[in-house]
Amino acid sequence: MLRDEAVSKPSVVVAGVPEHFNLPWHHGVERNAFADAGIDLSYRDYPGGTGAMTQALAAQEVDMAVLLTEGAIADLVKRRQTKLVKVYVQSPLIWGIHVAANSKIQSIDDIQNKKYAISRFGSGSHLMAIVDAAERNWATDLDFQVIKNLAGARKALAAGDADVFMWEQFTTQPLVDNGEFRRVGVRKTLWPAFVIAVNESFLKQHADVVRTALDVINQLASDLMQDDDAVPVIAERYSLQVDQVKQWFALTEWNTEHQCPEDAIKTAVSYLRRLEIIPDADVAVDEIWHSFE
Repeated sequence: MLRDEAVSKPSVVVAGVPEHFNLPWHHGVERNAFADAGIDLSYRDYPGGTGAMTQALAAQEVDMAVLLTEGAIADLVKRRQTKLVKVYVQSPLIWGIHVAANSKIQSIDDIQNKKYAISRFGSGSHLMAIVDAAERNWATDLDFQVIKNLAGARKALAAGDADVFMWEQFTTQPLVDNGEFRRVGVRKTLWPAFVIAVNESFLKQHADVVRTALDVINQLASDLMQDDDAVPVIAERYSLQVDQVKQWFALTEWNTEHQCPEDAIKTAVSYLRRLEIIPDADVAVDEIWHSFE
């Protein structure tokens, strides 16, 4: 939405989680890369994650968002208010499976039939709990406690209101290191970690603005991957240990192209249908993806 026709630069609001994956967006704003490309872009952190951002997209509080792939597709199929325009992080997301440090749960098998803390229904923490259970051949009618964000999860696990919490493993590493959480397992996504979704009405009006923003973020992500000083900068900015950032950085690949990941989308759709997270009906890739090619 153009918020002031008198302003020469088109404006766009982008949402993302406050995690190290989104450093290219911060660099773009701080270094005026978007402004230099003729866009008045503002970036907002959403600690509540993908579920909170899909709600913000639907309400047109933001124009674009960096979302977990599974959550973005699930919301898109249900609401039909957004389109995916780009894979943002090509590598899979590694979810840590956590319990309170003093929990009686000692192994991954012990989490079966326990209560899961989730940021909200439709979020990655919700969907990946179901995916993880399915991959272990467990029942997927899980028991959930909505806790809004990471801070809420910390309170819920400490109070015993929930038993298990899934969140990106490097983001939660400081809580494992300080003895608050204990990690009993991990689960990799079966598709690229993050995609960029755009409110469909905004996309129809300002496709050129979206394409320009994507070109800029591609360059910023490419620059970051080639930056020899990236590891200490990320460690300081996100309060992580340098050796942890080295591990994360080596495992992370930002996508710097515009191609549609057709096979990955089909895999995610098939999985979400099988788990009854989205309706069991055919969903064509072009219903989900807007191509600029």
